[in-house]
Amino acid sequence: MKVLDLTPLDFGQTAINEILLPHGIIGFSAYKRAELLYLPDNLPFLWLRLCGPENLDPVHFVVMEPGSFVPGYEPEIFDEDAEQLGIESAADAMLLNIVTLRNNQPADASINLVGPLIVNRRTRTGRQLVISNYARYSAHHPLIDHSREPAFAQTA
Repeated sequence: MKVLDLTPLDFGQTAINEILLPHGIIGFSAYKRAELLYLPDNLPFLWLRLCGPENLDPVHFVVMEPGSFVPGYEPEIFDEDAEQLGIESAADAMLLNIVTLRNNQPADASINLVGPLIVNRRTRTGRQLVISNYARYSAHHPLIDHSREPAFAQTA
């Protein structure tokens, strides 16, 4: 699935893949602008670089569209949130979920399914929301289902 028309960039360059975040994201309200970056070898993972006032250093998050990695993920947002973002249909919305690495172990990575970043594809304005059907999902959903691994792989 195509995220947006993105251009792979050097992390030192100014990005053209800008997203406006009028409310920032949870815990980073001073950061009103973000840039979506990717390295072709790292797809489906993307980098979200939050840019704030000049006195604040950029903050980076690993994000991804959950699509094929989380079967059955159907987040619902409140009508007023969709209206504020100008989202009229599901096709208008891009979902980005924050990925968390624990103890530098990629096999233990999790994805936040409760608080995705919803971006209007046309206006590139986004907002991190707690979805209305949050009780169905976890903020620490494992990217790898270790329960399906053969027993010998789990002990290695």
